[in-house]
Amino acid sequence: MMMNETNTAVLVIDDEEMVRDNIEDILVPKDQSEEQDNISSAANVLFDTATPLLAPRTRNIPVFTVDKAANGMDGLKLVKAALEKGQPYAVIFLDMRMPGWSGLETAIQIRKYDIKAEIIFITAYSDKSIDEILEQAGQNVGYHCKPYAPEEVIQLATKAVADYNKLRNLEKLMESISSISLNRNQLNVLLQNILEQLANSVDTDVALIGKLDNKYAYEKLLSIGAIEEKINLPELISRVKGINMAKDEVIQIDELVLARMDNYSVFAVLKKQEKLKTEKMYLLKLFVQNAAQAIRNAELNEKLIQNEKLSAVGQVIGMVMHDLRSPIKNIQLLTNLLREDGHESEIIGMIDQSAEQASEIFEDFLDFINHTPIKKLPVNLNKITEEAIKQAEAIEGRADVKISKNISENLVVPGDESKLRRTIINLVNNAVDALHDHHMPDARVNISATIKEHQAVLVIEDNGPGISPEIITTLFEPFVTKNKNKGTGLGLAIAKQFIAAHGGKIAVNNNNGAVFTVTLPL
Repeated sequence: MMMNETNTAVLVIDDEEMVRDNIEDILVPKDQSEEQDNISSAANVLFDTATPLLAPRTRNIPVFTVDKAANGMDGLKLVKAALEKGQPYAVIFLDMRMPGWSGLETAIQIRKYDIKAEIIFITAYSDKSIDEILEQAGQNVGYHCKPYAPEEVIQLATKAVADYNKLRNLEKLMESISSISLNRNQLNVLLQNILEQLANSVDTDVALIGKLDNKYAYEKLLSIGAIEEKINLPELISRVKGINMAKDEVIQIDELVLARMDNYSVFAVLKKQEKLKTEKMYLLKLFVQNAAQAIRNAELNEKLIQNEKLSAVGQVIGMVMHDLRSPIKNIQLLTNLLREDGHESEIIGMIDQSAEQASEIFEDFLDFINHTPIKKLPVNLNKITEEAIKQAEAIEGRADVKISKNISENLVVPGDESKLRRTIINLVNNAVDALHDHHMPDARVNISATIKEHQAVLVIEDNGPGISPEIITTLFEPFVTKNKNKGTGLGLAIAKQFIAAHGGKIAVNNNNGAVFTVTLPL
């Protein structure tokens, strides 16, 4: 079925031929134009009135097609045949009390093959309660008592067809999102709209989708309703920890519905603590699966764009560096001439050091662009940290920040000295900038290093405002920055690549300020 097509196929399963034919006549009336004219003419003579006794069908009533079966087994055969042809029934009218399979048993058998059709029980008597019927039939089930009026049958069928096709269109849309190419903002708008429709379908006004990693850290991606008011996320995550479920499973616990696909999850809180119908659970699962794939596609697309940007930047930097290489080398030639003329001072040494650092920055950036392998040599971690602190003295606002260091003078790690120094410089400079930009009183940066399990653990922490929740999970990606007066958004991406090239890790969290932890193997 295409999204713009409406499925109006109806199956009537009843052991009484008169009932089957009656429902068919109601839903698929024969051409009544001549018959109606004859009856209307007779009415005019007898009752002296021009009012037609048979009103024409209104335009908003679907054009139904009807198949019929005299028992449950024959009905199931028709259902299976329709599915094989790709033309499933939208609505199944089902008598409750029949010889052989009862209506309930027939519904249970049908659900083994078709979980989507709307089933409407029509019966004069049932020895099952409505709750029992819904529990065992499992999904999208209606119930109507005999005798019935033609208008009631038409209303039931029309509503059931509308509900069926609305869910099918939603299903088609969800299936399509995993294959379309959208950027993250466009995708969020689409997913938000689908999530709202899905929430309405499962009768809830609170739902959210997010990432749930193996450590049960949750990142909210999309939500509807008053999430913060109605859901205690820490308590919810705690509940989820104790749930053993497959990655593509959908479960319901009390009012909570949880669907998971890889590290993406959907939580919905139902208005009523009632068991969710099977098809609704199926739609939740479908949404999570396709939303997860769509988000992954968007992330891959963004990374591709970032790599293209970096490649372009790398070409520009390469040309700039080619032009700057000679002037930088000339600086050292000029300082050597000054020394030959007898001019020796600390300032001349600082000029040499700055020229050397400028050259290293260019080289490091090109190594980042080209993913150049590193060459490991013994590096004194205390020495390069001291050099990073000294270089930070030139930063605006440095005088207002107290930097303390607690690193053993003999702590040596295998690595690339230039790249490790550049990483520490980036982290220290970022901390100083953040403290200065936010005018933090008693601004402090603490740098410490310890050895744990054959690894050197370097921690750089400040007492600033911390990292914004909006970017903390993407902080090490290229061009990610927020509320920063200076910077390109590349410093931390470069730092992460350098540390990863050493076989180490870099992580960030907030604890009364930003805390960066660098782990290097010894």
